[in-house]
Amino acid sequence: MCLPARDEAATIGPIVRVCRDVRLVDEVVVVDDGSTDDTRPVALAAGARVVAAADVLPECGPASGKGEALWKSIHAAHGDLIVWCDADVRNFAPRFVVGLVGPLLTNDDVSLVKGFYDRPLDGRPGEGGRVTELVARPLISLLFPHLAPVLQPLGGECAGRREVLEQLPFVQGYGVDLALLVDVAERFGLDALAQVDLGVRVHRNRPLAELAAQAEAIIATALSRAGLAVKVEVEARPPMIEVPAYRKSA
Repeated sequence: MCLPARDEAATIGPIVRVCRDVRLVDEVVVVDDGSTDDTRPVALAAGARVVAAADVLPECGPASGKGEALWKSIHAAHGDLIVWCDADVRNFAPRFVVGLVGPLLTNDDVSLVKGFYDRPLDGRPGEGGRVTELVARPLISLLFPHLAPVLQPLGGECAGRREVLEQLPFVQGYGVDLALLVDVAERFGLDALAQVDLGVRVHRNRPLAELAAQAEAIIATALSRAGLAVKVEVEARPPMIEVPAYRKSA
């Protein structure tokens, strides 16, 4: 279980404790991406193993961002199945973990699982996920229509097989979730994707002013993956292992 976190002291403790109580979870790793609050001591007190993102693979140079934290969490964790959840969820429950790992345990063909859910905005159901609905999903419909059925392409609740994730480049910033979807579908086929209903997800909703950078990263990543020139450079960490594209056994 991997929890990328930056300044999530208010929510990280309960999330760690819930994860530790799920019998399917072998380890809880918090990847602290430069927090300035008490995220680290709170996570440690709750029973997590905490690693600073800057201390994982320091030879690769300084970098930060969501994708960087996900990429480094694979190095920091030990399991064959990696489950990621955002660390700002206020109603975290065992269903988040069990729901995400379930398809990987029951279907060998599934490589990446995405959670979907209702995301209230200030208590109003169905109005969260503004970048998803206004930017990501329209871009997917235009550039990657085969992925249009994915309801939460940017959702931080997802899980995958290490043997697959280690073969993929990771975009360093907010575009990582979209890039992983596109890359897994391209290399392993649509049957390698699954999505599960996690119910309602309550988290910290960011003001519009903070969403511009996220939207720009999503647009740049989508255009880059579609083979179109972009002015915004999309940096990516390389695959961890260089192996031929995965092929299912006959």
